[in-house]
Amino acid sequence: MSKLLIQGVDHPEALFGEGGWDAVVVVSDGFELAANPEIRQLVSHAASVDARVSREALMLMAPGLAGGRLVLAPTGDLDGEYEDVRRFAEAAQAGVGIALRAGARAPLLLVEAPEGDLRFAEALSVALLGAGHEIYRPFDVAGDAVTLGVLGLADAARANALENGRIAARDLCGGDPEQMAPPAFADYCVELFEGGPVSVSVIDDAETLVRDYPLLSAVARASFAVPRHAPRVVRLEYVGEGVVSRNWFLAGKGVTFDTGGADLKIGGAMAGMSRDKGGAAAVAGLMATLAQLQPKGVRVVAELGLVRNSIGSEAFVPDEIIQSHAGAKVRIGNTDAEGRLVLADVLSHLRETAAECENPVMMSLATLTGHVGRAYGPYSAVIENAVARGQAMGGQLQLVSELWGEPFELSRLRREDFAQVAARSPSERLLSSNNGPSVAISRGHQFPMAFLIQAAGLDRHGLGSDHPIAYLHLDIAASAVEKRDPLYGQPTATPVASLLANLLDH
Repeated sequence: MSKLLIQGVDHPEALFGEGGWDAVVVVSDGFELAANPEIRQLVSHAASVDARVSREALMLMAPGLAGGRLVLAPTGDLDGEYEDVRRFAEAAQAGVGIALRAGARAPLLLVEAPEGDLRFAEALSVALLGAGHEIYRPFDVAGDAVTLGVLGLADAARANALENGRIAARDLCGGDPEQMAPPAFADYCVELFEGGPVSVSVIDDAETLVRDYPLLSAVARASFAVPRHAPRVVRLEYVGEGVVSRNWFLAGKGVTFDTGGADLKIGGAMAGMSRDKGGAAAVAGLMATLAQLQPKGVRVVAELGLVRNSIGSEAFVPDEIIQSHAGAKVRIGNTDAEGRLVLADVLSHLRETAAECENPVMMSLATLTGHVGRAYGPYSAVIENAVARGQAMGGQLQLVSELWGEPFELSRLRREDFAQVAARSPSERLLSSNNGPSVAISRGHQFPMAFLIQAAGLDRHGLGSDHPIAYLHLDIAASAVEKRDPLYGQPTATPVASLLANLLDH
């Protein structure tokens, strides 16, 4: 894992070298108004000879400041009514990147944000997310340890726990098809949580998987014969001290490589499909953060379905009818719509546990559809069942995600979505998908949730049931990897920060 330590700094004297910092990075929308007079003077001199000041990130020689380096990282004009806090993440990423390339290994970050504007209430924390994203190096790349000082940071413990969880999420999402094949992904989790408060169990027995996770095992059928590609289900559980007031149950899609199966991805569409495990990676990252923070009064149970959708003589094919763990007969419509099959079985197992709790909240996280990117660009989507919608849970998550720079669009489940997956013959109860790509299908990111609700047995826990269960589906297909390079860019660890804030603060 990357080596990053975040330290809160209380004293402005640190700007002048106290504490051993070797660069000062200032994130602001107006350096001429900088609180520190020395910085204001340096900016004034620089602006008189360089028109780039306040327009783009750059470094100034700064005798007397820590390390003799001053990096100015402008956010740009924040007055526009459609601007948002991501400007701080982008500026911090650019500024810290300049400092690191200049040789700094202990930069000091100073963030100046407008006061009284709710959009920027978490500007300091979001700037930290951007800095951490820049500092991150994949687990297979050597790199120096970095200590990041942050002026005015009140809770360094939470910042470190969050970033460590995001590092784990990036590692797991970004590992190539062999480095993070299902057994390797599971091994990473076992090592990550060893000796901590998160319990880990791994199901690797083929007979058990076929019996208890029949849809998941169908997806993995062609990979069972290759031990290093064989499927796994990882179950994680954290229970904080004290009376539990919040019960969360999270299902993560972990397709470690997606060939499309018998509906083979062609025309270069297979590139980047080792990132189809971003949902499971984000869930594991959140659990890693909880393991370090150890908050009281919360219980979080997660199941990660880890499979490789391989092609071969054993591959499952369209028209097969397979009974889900919840008992629903599913006709396969397209083998490249495999993620919902994986999620349905792990959701069903979580449902059984959730049904024993008061006010449970279930979520599925997945890089599920290309349609979500077609509909919303580089944003995540959250879709609610009726129980969650009645409590405005999707709207709350959307609000929290805006504050933390991981914006969700609030989508809506409709009756047409259930019609899309309705049985086409008396032999099945559900059709898993249409036989085309989701980007070309009307409501391509919404109707999979209608399938998940029924295939996982959550339709038994609707508003009028004896035990309603709130359920949110989070499609992060367009946000799990940097938008600059969706195939090979760095994983973003979205939405670990938003989920943590939603769990602990709201």
